Amino acid sequence: MNKYIKQIDCADYQALSEQAAQFTAGLLKAKPDARLGLPTGGTPTGMYKRLKSMDLDFSKCHTFNLDEYIGLPAADERSYRFFMQSRLFNHINLPAENIHFLNGAAKEPEKECERYDGELYRHGPLSLQILGMGFNGHIGFNEPSDSFIPQSHIQPLSASTIKANSRFFKEEKEVPRHALTMGMAPIMQAQKILLLICGEEKCALLESALEGPVTPRLPVSLLLLHPDVTILKCAKSQNAL
Repeated sequence: MNKYIKQIDCADYQALSEQAAQFTAGLLKAKPDARLGLPTGGTPTGMYKRLKSMDLDFSKCHTFNLDEYIGLPAADERSYRFFMQSRLFNHINLPAENIHFLNGAAKEPEKECERYDGELYRHGPLSLQILGMGFNGHIGFNEPSDSFIPQSHIQPLSASTIKANSRFFKEEKEVPRHALTMGMAPIMQAQKILLLICGEEKCALLESALEGPVTPRLPVSLLLLHPDVTILKCAKSQNAL
């Protein structure tokens, strides 16, 4: 295992969320103009709840979210943009112009990916990339495949991802089959990575990934090559939604 990977076992989901929030807050206080890479989904929900209550100054920082469903506009309550607005952005002093997001409703998704990569490039490496992990080892919507894709791209979603994310929709058939996702290059170029893992199944998969080898069949394994990774994990599943 990479000697630069630090693992912290948390007693429960609340403790994991608290430590994740404190980690992020510490970085933001030390670097007010930090560039934060942010995830969505169930795991970071508790962290966002804690962050919005901490009276932090977000006025100089920029945020870059990992992904968005294709076909869902920002105002759709099932979109990741709506998720972030309702759980964090609407409650902090983060300027709207400092929020960077893939537009799932873009008429030309390929050009939207190019636009987003341009924003990432202009602002420089992320100060901190916060990640969750899917049940198949995906990070962002970088699904298991034959190769790592460095740039933002259109990603067909796997059956396991669609099933896992169906809890956010009325029916599984409503889950979009494609998404836009940040590629692996900006994730790996981040100065620090904070990985949040919750539940026995994901903890077991993480343990396997950390044993190597690095393979695109298990995207999270690429973190073995990063020089500054902190993993917060708890075996108990969260009840945060």
